[in-house]
Amino acid sequence: MTLSGIDLAHGYYTDVIAPLLAERWPGLPHAAARLGRGSDVLGLDDEMSRDHDWGLRLTLLVRTDAVSAVREHLTARLPTEYAGHPTRFATTWHPLVTHQVEVDSPGNFAFSRLGVDATRPLTDVEWLSLTGQALLEVTAGPVFTDTSGELTAIRDRLRWYPDDLWRYVLAADWARIGQEFPFIGRTGSRGDDIGSCILTARIAQAAMRLGFLLERQWPPYSKWLGTLFSRLPRAGEAMPALHRASSADTWQEREAALAEALTLLHDLQRPLGLPGVDEVFSSFYDRPFLGLGGVPEALRDSITDPAVRALPVGIGSIEQLSDNVNVLTSPAMRLATMRSLVPNAD
Repeated sequence: MTLSGIDLAHGYYTDVIAPLLAERWPGLPHAAARLGRGSDVLGLDDEMSRDHDWGLRLTLLVRTDAVSAVREHLTARLPTEYAGHPTRFATTWHPLVTHQVEVDSPGNFAFSRLGVDATRPLTDVEWLSLTGQALLEVTAGPVFTDTSGELTAIRDRLRWYPDDLWRYVLAADWARIGQEFPFIGRTGSRGDDIGSCILTARIAQAAMRLGFLLERQWPPYSKWLGTLFSRLPRAGEAMPALHRASSADTWQEREAALAEALTLLHDLQRPLGLPGVDEVFSSFYDRPFLGLGGVPEALRDSITDPAVRALPVGIGSIEQLSDNVNVLTSPAMRLATMRSLVPNAD
């Protein structure tokens, strides 16, 4: 039986890395984990995952003044292989053959993924500059040990949005859905079936991200969005309706299935202490299409923090604003974009 990437990393730390550290620096405070990139961080690696960038990978976090020495010690002392896997190999982002133990300090490691200093409380704009994937690269993978507690403190700080900011991003997703929902029928009624299908897919994706928000779980990037959405304990129940919407032959079926999925998601709000509305969908003016009720407005009205209330209506977070991969994978570009939209908010 082939070990998962997480099991392999855990054994690698226990059998190889920990003894090498203890040999040179007994009692050195450190954290060891499987963090960063890779399907195995989310526990989703399979046979195909092993064709690139998969193997003996580990994140080792020590105090700043020890980073270089620890890295050099591992470079010199690591064995050639462990559990039948090479300890040194190339990756798509680092083509030179070298060991893949990422040695850094806790704060610098988090900054490399987030672009903000997660060793202290984040500002509203900093929160909004973060993607779910970037947060998962810090918070999702297993921690095998943390004797200093610094990594644990960072992960606790990044567990979830402050409450009012949570309401703000929820309102933004509902607003995006409401802006285009009536067009599913409008395009379909004009014979533009491909346009209706594209709009359905866009709204289904927004609905899935909404589900993650309601479950207080960070959404992954697009490759794993559907897989992990289907595993959400409550929001995942909307998956059959989303499937029907995406495969329907008529705009009427698409509209009805999406409305069913979104009504289910809306009905999760009140048990969470969030506001809801009596009528999620109603007629769009006097046209034969559905329009969204006042869900975004109810959420925005429930925000009490003046700074959050002052944020631009309907903008939300960076991944609600853009789906450009180059932007979403660049911490600096994400933060610069949000600061340009919310000046003086820091």
